[in-house]
Amino acid sequence: MNKDLVFLKLGGSLITDKNTAHHARLDVLDRLVSEITNALRDQPGLKLLLGHGSGSFGHIPAKKFNTRAGVNTPEQWRGFAEVWHEARALNTIVMNSLQQNGSPAVAFSPCSQVLTAFNTIVNWETTQITMSINNGIIPVVYGDVVFDREIGGTILSTEEQFEFLAGSLKPTRILLAGIESGVWRDFPERHEVYAAIDSNNFSEVEINLASSESPDVTGGMRSKVHSMMNLLHARHCDEVFIFSGNEPGNLYRALTGERIGTRIALE
Repeated sequence: MNKDLVFLKLGGSLITDKNTAHHARLDVLDRLVSEITNALRDQPGLKLLLGHGSGSFGHIPAKKFNTRAGVNTPEQWRGFAEVWHEARALNTIVMNSLQQNGSPAVAFSPCSQVLTAFNTIVNWETTQITMSINNGIIPVVYGDVVFDREIGGTILSTEEQFEFLAGSLKPTRILLAGIESGVWRDFPERHEVYAAIDSNNFSEVEINLASSESPDVTGGMRSKVHSMMNLLHARHCDEVFIFSGNEPGNLYRALTGERIGTRIALE
């Protein structure tokens, strides 16, 4: 494992109002970026790959055109372009916040780099991402449309990108910051979160998992947990944390090594 490398996702539900189109939570985003900047300052050896969801920018048109299921008709291709535009618009807001906070970062558009087949990544040249990390630049990926050689086009989630990238980059930890305090035992009542998910209790967790309440074309919490367990079983990462970025300071604490929210590991 690359003991200094952390993958971090800022969830779309965290940095946007996921139920209102084109609505970024700018104050929340700027605070989160400030916590990232402070963590990198206080942990000189820390290396970061950043991803973010598309939230109310990308998910709403993606659901309208059912882009995740494939792109074939002229109307669906127009929808493909619309989702690309919305995802890019939110990424520009994120990149501006990073720039204004003094964090050097470069965005890597999945649409222009990734090819899939039936929603599975089959080609992604990642040398530039590795070079960015090695030279102190934060590479930024995000939920986006991609071309698919079997179904025309599709949506590729940040977690799916993390799952692929972890195979070569081998981060020690993956941090998924959203609006939920962790993985709930009793969603949607939200009284108790799982402190840990591992091989011993995963079957119980599967029964209790539920998708998010807002439009999420890539599957919500259920998909996140499954994707991260696949990554752990492949030995591409040691542990994953799902936690709330809404509480000020949580992201800084997670980046500097504190256990926050739900820890997912094999044991």
